[in-house]
Amino acid sequence: MSTDDLRAIDLLGRVRYGRVATSMRAMPFVAPARHIVKDENVVLRMHRGMGYHRACSGSVVAYGADNFHTGEPDLWSVQFTGTASMIRPTTDELALFGPGPHHVDGEPFEPVYMSLTPQFVTVHVLEYATGQPAEQPTGQPAELSGSVSVSGRRHDRHAA
Repeated sequence: MSTDDLRAIDLLGRVRYGRVATSMRAMPFVAPARHIVKDENVVLRMHRGMGYHRACSGSVVAYGADNFHTGEPDLWSVQFTGTASMIRPTTDELALFGPGPHHVDGEPFEPVYMSLTPQFVTVHVLEYATGQPAEQPTGQPAELSGSVSVSGRRHDRHAA
């Protein structure tokens, strides 16, 4: 595992939810999912009632998470891309997930689980200059004022 992979795994472990993206009937979609990291895989839990798991299973998906909601001064985003497959989680994995929501979109929550073995890992870190707020008083993002540096790395786990 590369340094970038390890960093992405570390960052992913700091948040509990992210978004899975793929296509269904040739149309792209993004759906929320809970995740855990198990060995080198990202294990996802989604609501069966949305039906998105059918489009994800056996397909290439992207799973992304970030800390944009935290108010931390340095922001990051990670993305894992690979093939998703349906799994039956172990007792240990279920314990790591913790309890699910009671309802999703008004329906009782019924979990489905997928494993994603990443083939591509991307890490983006937005580092703000010391003393610069993440948001300008007008609500204008600091990125537009030029007071941010962005460093991004994409790592192909299968490159020579």
